Amino acid sequence: MFSEVQYILGGLSGVLIGFTLGLVGGGGSILAVPLMVYVVGVKSPHLAIGTSALAVAANALAGLFNHAREKNVNWRCGGSFALAGVMGALGGSTLGKAFDGQKLLFLFALLMLVVAFAMYRGRDDTGIEGVQCNRDNLPKVVLFGVGTGMLSGFFGIGGGFLIVPALVASTSMPIYRAIGTSLIAVAAFGLTTAANYAASGMLDWSLAASFIAGGMVGSVLGAAAARKLSAAKGRLNTVFAALIVVVASYMLYRNWMVVQP
Repeated sequence: MFSEVQYILGGLSGVLIGFTLGLVGGGGSILAVPLMVYVVGVKSPHLAIGTSALAVAANALAGLFNHAREKNVNWRCGGSFALAGVMGALGGSTLGKAFDGQKLLFLFALLMLVVAFAMYRGRDDTGIEGVQCNRDNLPKVVLFGVGTGMLSGFFGIGGGFLIVPALVASTSMPIYRAIGTSLIAVAAFGLTTAANYAASGMLDWSLAASFIAGGMVGSVLGAAAARKLSAAKGRLNTVFAALIVVVASYMLYRNWMVVQP
């Protein structure tokens, strides 16, 4: 279905996806769909969404392993968040498959800009070290998980760029720990969405494999960079926000070009 050049571009794109996923938790998911469409040349937005969901989920698992070795994952909070969001991701992805592909990309880009602003505004928040999920904050974690899962499934993404700020907001954990913890939910949401799209024939397994292979390399490099950046207060938030703005702006530009007569 795709040429050798496209598979090579997929592998190189996977390196970038894995690096940003390891660095800022959600960069992989926001970059995967644009790279599929604009770099690799996947014509169908829905096929790009289904394929990227599987690739991001696999790369998230690799990133989770690296963060877990550094003891940078809150398993109870991440597991609770992921379990709550899986049903939301299933419902959201079912709705997303029936939505016009170009409109889906446009709304995706707008959502990215909103999240970028929220992350930049909170760049100086240090969070609370050692925070745990308990009866006081668990209802809030579950609520944020369901909402994030629905958005993640609807837009066909792992959702890390939504999950990181949601974890910070619901638990007050530091952002560097939220990044490691978010990968639990990124993997769960991505696998749920990919399975839903695969059931409708909207997933290319070979292309996903090339993305995953490249992402395994990139995730190791990204996790190492995240450890260094976490020492500088607010820098991860700024990198996170800037990355989202750049990609969203390009997506809006390309979407505008498509609708021009």
